[in-house]
Amino acid sequence: MVEHARNSRLSRRSVLVTPAAVAGGAVLSGSASAPEKAGVVRQITLYAEPLPGDLYGYGLAPGEATIPGPLLEIYEGDTLEIELVNNTDKRLSIHAHGVDYDVNSDGSPLNDSFNEPGETRTYTWRSRKQVDIGGNRFLPGTAGYWHYHDHALGNDHGTIGIQKGLYGGLIVRRRGDLIPDRQFTVVFNEMLINNKKAPNTPMFEARQGERVEFVCIGHGNLPHTFHLHAHRWADTRTGMLTGANDPSPVIDNKNLDPGSSFGFQVLAGEGVGPGAWMYHCHVQMHSDQGMVGLFLVRNPDGSMPPGAQAAIDRFRQHHHVAAPQADHSNHHG
Repeated sequence: MVEHARNSRLSRRSVLVTPAAVAGGAVLSGSASAPEKAGVVRQITLYAEPLPGDLYGYGLAPGEATIPGPLLEIYEGDTLEIELVNNTDKRLSIHAHGVDYDVNSDGSPLNDSFNEPGETRTYTWRSRKQVDIGGNRFLPGTAGYWHYHDHALGNDHGTIGIQKGLYGGLIVRRRGDLIPDRQFTVVFNEMLINNKKAPNTPMFEARQGERVEFVCIGHGNLPHTFHLHAHRWADTRTGMLTGANDPSPVIDNKNLDPGSSFGFQVLAGEGVGPGAWMYHCHVQMHSDQGMVGLFLVRNPDGSMPPGAQAAIDRFRQHHHVAAPQADHSNHHG
């Protein structure tokens, strides 16, 4: 599914925005055109629901669950209170990476922190700024590209819940960070992207020159890499260099292992122009087997650039090879 012109710019206020859900989840934007005071408490309700195909998802309203779930966004120093409504017949939870919480909001059965079927429970996540402790040393804050996922469906680690789609992205920004025009969540989960395989993987869309933010998340048991054609970013917290002499490497491919996450911003088509550009896992057997999607950069006026539709058609008609069968024979002689 393609995100169309109606999603041309994300809200810059603290409101809920609902882009085309299959293309990366809805967005809870904590960004603002004018800085807000620190320590804001934001409250939302998420609904965990069954989806077709024996899958599950999180959504911002009943009947709106998606894979991945909504992209949640706050400022460093804010608190996010999530009322999770379990509209399934399974035990499940929500567990965050990168932020602070007490044991009651851990989301793990170890701490008796989960939702029984039909139960509603509140999880509280806190963020904090970095602290200067002197001597040019700092305690890190929580700003970064993080994620959340189930930790209770199927077993005490939520393995089945993650496998079936209970995950999403979390951004903690610093005030002053650049705000994107469009945001996309990309989850590599086993041999799938957002629980889909090419040619049914998400096609993300932007206009040339728009600021686009990718949130990349790894799940499952397999190591992956994330590669975006024709675009590159700095390997920093935001994907941007902080000065003319910033020595951070500039990359277009980065490891995306299970449980890891990163994000970055690019200007769509910068230096290369509009077109249908691939994103994919660069483990060759993984891309061969369908871990590939498209980033469609339209012309600045929203029209389709020459050759883009033909490229999309070729992608949809391309045959991806089946996964080889594992050899379970005894090789010890």
